[in-house]
Amino acid sequence: MSNKQDRILIFGAGVIGSMYAIKLIEAGFDVILFARSNRYKSLRENGLRYKQKGTVRSIKVNVIDTLENDDVYDFIFVTVRYDRSESALLTLKDNQSKNIVTMTSNSMGFSSWLDIVGDRLLPAFPGFGGQIKDGVLHARFLPKIIAATAFGEINGVVTERIENLAKIFKTAKLPYVIKKDMQSYLITHSVSDIAMLSVLQSENKIIDKKTARTRRTARKITVTLKAYLRAIQKAGVLCRRTRIWSH
Repeated sequence: MSNKQDRILIFGAGVIGSMYAIKLIEAGFDVILFARSNRYKSLRENGLRYKQKGTVRSIKVNVIDTLENDDVYDFIFVTVRYDRSESALLTLKDNQSKNIVTMTSNSMGFSSWLDIVGDRLLPAFPGFGGQIKDGVLHARFLPKIIAATAFGEINGVVTERIENLAKIFKTAKLPYVIKKDMQSYLITHSVSDIAMLSVLQSENKIIDKKTARTRRTARKITVTLKAYLRAIQKAGVLCRRTRIWSH
């Protein structure tokens, strides 16, 4: 697939969707951003604004707030929060695009999503975060070993569309990793997030940055994480990644 042929819809214009939009547009892909309400209006009037090296920049982006069923894309990235994922997929149900990439954590299984969009579903997890403040994106980048976008088929097979998606990420210089068990990956990723939050937040107070970086805090997170992983192992959720992390 040539990057000039790839047409990508990013469904959701929050932090994750905006970050992918910037990277993919800069790489020369045909990107459309789906947004609603004030975010849609802001993107139309001001472009996609983001802060880089202390300076607020803006990149022109094609934005829509309605999607026709015959408006077909090579890939649709669904970048909304987990609690809005099902609603987003229902919106995309009758669209004729063949590949729908869900960029969100999902530890509950894919059956309900498959019921909506069928085998077009391609689960993934984004590799960065941040916030949007006063209409400006403030991105947060982590080391590549942590920040790589994870994706893979539900059945673990490396299909042609997985290879095509990997080419897109490579062209856009976005770190990625292909997973053969996305369900287990998402479960253990969710558990690791919970473990870190449970340690970093004590008695409803978030500890300061200096304390968060100490060896003692790292040990607490490790101990908590191992306990959580052993619990999901005991519940029958077994995977190679879980076994490695719990020892």
